[in-house]
Amino acid sequence: MKTHPRISESEWAVMKVLWARSPATAGEIVEAPAIKGMHPQMVKTLLNRLIKKKALGFKKEGRAYLYFPRVKQAECVTATSESFLDRVFGGSLKPMVAHFIRHEKLSATEIAELRQLLDKKPD
Repeated sequence: MKTHPRISESEWAVMKVLWARSPATAGEIVEAPAIKGMHPQMVKTLLNRLIKKKALGFKKEGRAYLYFPRVKQAECVTATSESFLDRVFGGSLKPMVAHFIRHEKLSATEIAELRQLLDKKPD
């Protein structure tokens, strides 16, 4: 089983930019709407952290560094979801779903969609 890097909330913002379009320079990442308001030096720090975690790679092209993801978004979402489920709900899906049903305002459409998902789930 492949392990995935633990990605912080701020690092997720950077990863989302690169999953949407890569390769990208640090300047392009700083200008992305999802990053607006984050200090450019903080973005560079996050890029370096993500490289050390092997979540990002880079290549030098002229004077610019082009960054690209080394991990797939779907794999990170799965790993992070499983980690959350283990930490918060002891690995059990039923209490998590019950929690969100009780504490979130779900529309009739959302409830119907959830029912359809459950009905289609293979055994």
